[in-house]
Amino acid sequence: MSFAMEIMHRYAVYYAPRNGAFAGHAARWLNDDAGIIALPASAEILTRDARRYGFHGTLRAPFRPANGISENDIVTEIAALALRLKPVECTGLHLENLDGFLALTPTGNTTALAALAASVVRATNPLRAPMTEADIARRRPDSLTSRQRALMGAWGYPFVMDEFRFHLTLTDRLTPEQIPQVMQALHAYFNPVLPHPFCVEDLCLFGEDAAGAFHLLHRYPLSG
Repeated sequence: MSFAMEIMHRYAVYYAPRNGAFAGHAARWLNDDAGIIALPASAEILTRDARRYGFHGTLRAPFRPANGISENDIVTEIAALALRLKPVECTGLHLENLDGFLALTPTGNTTALAALAASVVRATNPLRAPMTEADIARRRPDSLTSRQRALMGAWGYPFVMDEFRFHLTLTDRLTPEQIPQVMQALHAYFNPVLPHPFCVEDLCLFGEDAAGAFHLLHRYPLSG
């Protein structure tokens, strides 16, 4: 079944790199085909959850469509939004440990990137269904600050607006013993292909299938 014919359970708006060396390296890493042997476990084990979502940077976190909202409605809104927004640029990317998760994060001034994400969140908010009690529980509200809980209530996700931090996740949560070895291996693997500058040129609409995997459905160049 093609993605176009499959009913998606949730949708998200991500950054995903265009075809090229950077995208290829990331795809091979998340598909356990990178050939890195200096790891404490296989890439398949280290990326089990990350692989479900694909290589991406979140602009609008996954959401269920509101009652009466079709995939065509979502497509129409994201396409129109991309026509209004401009591409953004940061100096580059570097590898970082985010509380046990290894990710690529932008370097340089990220103000325009944060503003882009905020615009996407605002524009897509009418498309999402209200959070259920189960949705809220999955976000572990007791671990969130009062500000993050307020943002979750308003926008369906706690890490938006002033709490937003763009990142491209590469691993699941690692043990402290695993982190140095995996960081060294990923630095050597990705450093030759990291983009300089790093540009967000598209809005990428992803959908979650019945098995819980996310797929790129449409790519919309930013042309505002």
